[in-house]
Amino acid sequence: MACDIWLVPLVDVLCHSPENPFREDLDVYNAALTAHGLPEVPVFHYMPGLSGDVEPIAAFDYDSLHFLRRAFLLHLHGLPVSPVDELGGDYEQLLEMFEEAAELSHLVWHFDHAGAYVPIDFSQPIVDDALLSAGGPLGSVQGLLRELEAVAPAIGIDPRLPPQPVRPVAPTSLEGPAFPPAAPEAFGKERHAWAGLHAAAVRALGQGSMVVFA
Repeated sequence: MACDIWLVPLVDVLCHSPENPFREDLDVYNAALTAHGLPEVPVFHYMPGLSGDVEPIAAFDYDSLHFLRRAFLLHLHGLPVSPVDELGGDYEQLLEMFEEAAELSHLVWHFDHAGAYVPIDFSQPIVDDALLSAGGPLGSVQGLLRELEAVAPAIGIDPRLPPQPVRPVAPTSLEGPAFPPAAPEAFGKERHAWAGLHAAAVRALGQGSMVVFA
């Protein structure tokens, strides 16, 4: 199973359009943010070179995402991060053992197939009933980027020289494979998910976008 990562530019030509497909989502996000004493999702004025076009930036399978989350939890708690061929009971045990830390992580505490990261810096994912119904916990792009940079050395990545994902050529089906697939090497799956999320986070901050799982 796989998902796409999309960039949704937070520009007025999209956000203020009556046809904005994310209007209801943004209303839910804004309500959750203000309830936690945070500003609403920013909306920027149109500028040359930045349109309201929503674009895919990466795709990866769920296994790759969970491999990366496993590596992050191990690294966060000072445990050895060793490559594995498949996820087993140890991953479930990690989530149970470090449940509190998992719930504070923008990388870990997020739905696999839905939900968003917004370009607002807050310390931990925001969760309420409306968000869970709309797509899951709301994450911070800045928080996600910090966690990706923290785990990068443990999976053989220099965050100063990040690998770039290959942009999907077509929407990824839920049951279909991700394109391109993860490399068959040690930490190949972890690096596959890392590259897509990192590129999305960097672009989101650079152009004022939110990152959406679909």
